[in-house]
Amino acid sequence: MATHQTRTARFSRIYGFLGLQRSTIGVLAMVVLVGMGERMAERFLPIYIMALGGGALAIGLLQAMDNLLSALYSFPGGYLSDRIGTKRSLLVFNLVAMAGFALVILIPAWQAVLAGAVLFISWSAISLPATMSLIYKVLPQNKHTMGVSMHSLVRRVPMALGPLLGGLFIGIWGERDGVRMAFGAALAMAAVALLLQQRMIADDTPSATSSADACGLTPERNPLKLMRLMDPAMKSLLVTDILIRFCEQIPYAFVVVWCMKTIAQPVSAFQFGLLTTIEMVTAVLVYIPVAYMADRSTKKPFVLATFIFFTFFPLVLLYSRSFEWLIAAFILRGLKEFGEPTRKALIMDLSPDSCKAGMFGLYYLIRDVFVAAAAMGGAFLWQISPQTNLVTAFVFGIIGTVVFAFFGRDMPVQNHSRGQA
Repeated sequence: MATHQTRTARFSRIYGFLGLQRSTIGVLAMVVLVGMGERMAERFLPIYIMALGGGALAIGLLQAMDNLLSALYSFPGGYLSDRIGTKRSLLVFNLVAMAGFALVILIPAWQAVLAGAVLFISWSAISLPATMSLIYKVLPQNKHTMGVSMHSLVRRVPMALGPLLGGLFIGIWGERDGVRMAFGAALAMAAVALLLQQRMIADDTPSATSSADACGLTPERNPLKLMRLMDPAMKSLLVTDILIRFCEQIPYAFVVVWCMKTIAQPVSAFQFGLLTTIEMVTAVLVYIPVAYMADRSTKKPFVLATFIFFTFFPLVLLYSRSFEWLIAAFILRGLKEFGEPTRKALIMDLSPDSCKAGMFGLYYLIRDVFVAAAAMGGAFLWQISPQTNLVTAFVFGIIGTVVFAFFGRDMPVQNHSRGQA
């Protein structure tokens, strides 16, 4: 009995340290299951479109939709979460994604793939504000960054394993049937996730009789009006974040080209996969210790460190001309996750209590609309020369980092107790 009680107490301490409780475990299970299905199938959509007779234009349209919808879905996702609660909004988001999976399974045509993608391709973007809001509702203030970090860490599981399983499906059943089978698995896992989240996540339907607050009696549906409520510190963070994302996105699509085609000693596809694994492992290793420290101090230093890692990656990549040097570059790329959960937690700290999801979604809407242009600009810069692309990215990073270092603000100490569970 004593041993059982000791074991239970030990697990309770571990769960408490990691910010795990029934609702957050339900959300993390959803992230793994839906994310696994999404990564199994979505990563191979270009191959599937080609197998169905679609051309480069259809593939380009798919990529454009992904970038655009990720931006446009963020605010509606946050608004709906503030309006009907996290539990109900996640139910809606999962049903919409499942409808998209089913459409691709039932209609083997590239046009159906594009139509289904409208429903499922940006599931992560539309569900993220609701997920962040839930973490802030159910966890005490001193576990907010840990909760966000656990979400970021768990998201890496499907990112790492999903493409492997999807590739296995294609290897067994071929490009057409294999991808449809992967979508079938995605649909099944989304259904399991739906059941788990509805059983485990606490009901948080907003009360119709709640008192007036920073957002009024009901969540604000007009993003222009909601923007007036944005804290000046958040606006500063938003501007610098846009500059840093330009640094990331300008070379993003061309990193694999640099590694496998451009440098003097190109790497193989397997070696590039290994570099990606090194990046993910580095990110996973820093999440929990950084979250532990960030929850006990101000957040700005950790966000600033992240911006520095973002900035120096394109410069280090520029001078990495062999596999050995690329390992160092991708370790640095993994370290860009150093303060990413902390940045998300800072956004939530700076958002009004009653419309956190909506404000979080608005932030991402504004940021990603601007950043969507960076990928196209990166293509033009790459045509000038790969060096021009990487140096321009580095310059954007320097500007964003310096501006945040001088003008970025943290949460006032007296407000750190906000959002206690």
